[in-house]
Amino acid sequence: MAGTVSKIVRFEDEESFIDDIDFALERFSYLASRYGHNPIKGVVLWDYIAIEDNEDVKVFRVGEFPFVEGMLKLDLERIRTLEGYFDEMESKWDELTVEEINAYVEMMNEALGEKRVFYDAYSLGLDRNTAYIIIDVHALHYLAGILEGEEKELLDEAAEVLLKYI
Repeated sequence: MAGTVSKIVRFEDEESFIDDIDFALERFSYLASRYGHNPIKGVVLWDYIAIEDNEDVKVFRVGEFPFVEGMLKLDLERIRTLEGYFDEMESKWDELTVEEINAYVEMMNEALGEKRVFYDAYSLGLDRNTAYIIIDVHALHYLAGILEGEEKELLDEAAEVLLKYI
């Protein structure tokens, strides 16, 4: 994408990182809803997995499958197949690697008989305590040039959080 910067960022505390990114995304999303430009085009954590159901693609973290299960528009047999693999991954959480998640995704697709599960972290070179962020520099520059007052403060707060990792 023209005008974007992609970066692998590292962090020590995953939950703090997620809280920080949520904080920044909330502010950027609000500004994007008003001005049509969002500086964050994407974030991929090392344990994000996507599943294509009968409607669209849903993205979640390995440990979130029980919460997403009710949202997936798939037949019960496929959901149970996925559930077994995700339960096994969760049981190995402390030592789970990107390579192992990738292998599980391949096994899930084979068990389903079609490619419905996607895992980009492996091909992006991520590992634990890393994320891939895509920043739209043009959008950031545009918002910085037009915002004033409280909205400018929102932008500055969100950008400051991003800079902590970049």
